[in-house]
Amino acid sequence: MKDQRHLFCIVLFAISLLGCDRPGASAVPLTSGRVSDVLLFNGTGTSANDVAAIETLLEKSGIAYSTADSTQLDEMSAARLRNYHLVIIPGGDFTRIGTGLRKETSAKLRDAVQHGVNYLGICGGAFFAGRSPYNGLNLTSGVQFGFYSAEARGVRKAAVAIAGAGTPALDQYWEDGPQLAGWGAVVGRYPDGTPAVVQGQSGEGWIILAGVHPEAPESWRGGMDFTTPASVDHAYAVTLIGSALERRPLPQF
Repeated sequence: MKDQRHLFCIVLFAISLLGCDRPGASAVPLTSGRVSDVLLFNGTGTSANDVAAIETLLEKSGIAYSTADSTQLDEMSAARLRNYHLVIIPGGDFTRIGTGLRKETSAKLRDAVQHGVNYLGICGGAFFAGRSPYNGLNLTSGVQFGFYSAEARGVRKAAVAIAGAGTPALDQYWEDGPQLAGWGAVVGRYPDGTPAVVQGQSGEGWIILAGVHPEAPESWRGGMDFTTPASVDHAYAVTLIGSALERRPLPQF
């Protein structure tokens, strides 16, 4: 019951943030000289639509962020990278995300997490966090993630009920996402019981990985039946961002 009240309060707070136009909630150019709280990757392999969905939530929540493409991340110094509080790798093709970066860049990003930079990986970004053969970060102590079981049934995208610890399930958008068995504490489960959202530590960094897209806009929902409003899923996405940014553990199974 305590965990349920805790999550309910977090979601209410996230909804209140989404309903506000807070000052300063816009992208900070890398050339500005100012280091924002969040670095959002928008390089090779990422979904431009997913990047835009995450940017919308960051801006509505008043969270300062910068974006970096593959070349910019390759060229970023290790010292600059360690100044961010959170790196977000969004959905997309994790094979292209990894191979689109230099091996030294993946090593640099992993080192930054080991030294305290937090990490949020969504779908492709969660695959990339594991021991992916495609230049993955291996923040998971050797665990490599596979696809959620719907993939084997020929399903490529769906509304999937994700159960939280002691909370009602939320229908969330899934598209070719991983199940996250073998690493971290389970925050959300797929209908088959495998982990959909996990959290844990890698070195000094706090990690949140999600195999689904709670940030998905209404326009992605065509042809699928959702019982959960997009606004509630968006509030949950903000909850994940806040947990990763503030190193705040979420209720777990």
